[in-house]
Amino acid sequence: MDERRAAPRPGVPGWKAWSAVAVGGLIGTELRFGAGLLFPESADAVPWTTLAINVAGSFVLATLTTIWIARPKTAFWLRAGIGPGLLGSFTTFSALVMAIDRQIRAGFHATWLAYLGLSLVLGLGAAAAGWKTGKAIADAGGGAQ
Repeated sequence: MDERRAAPRPGVPGWKAWSAVAVGGLIGTELRFGAGLLFPESADAVPWTTLAINVAGSFVLATLTTIWIARPKTAFWLRAGIGPGLLGSFTTFSALVMAIDRQIRAGFHATWLAYLGLSLVLGLGAAAAGWKTGKAIADAGGGAQ
């Protein structure tokens, strides 16, 4: 019975992955907070900082995911720490929703609709560019290892 408890269960991340997500989340949150201090957003303006963060995060995550697909031996804890941890806390859907909510409450209906559309188009474009970049990097590095 004790041996079964000590053995990792299939499909359940181990302590390294959980720890990496926590550390990555802390770092991503601090980076996000720092970006907000460097480039503050006012309630009555377009939230460009949130848009830039989410677009940059889409690009980086797509690049890394494409590389990791080509090199599947990358440690799971590292992928978890960088993907859901760091990038998940740096780029947040809730920040986008809060920015749109502020615009709706201020009566800037054309602005929030345009902002939502721009976020979608630029996010998908950044992900596509990240995929192409990741593929180029993986191909230059010899593909799967």
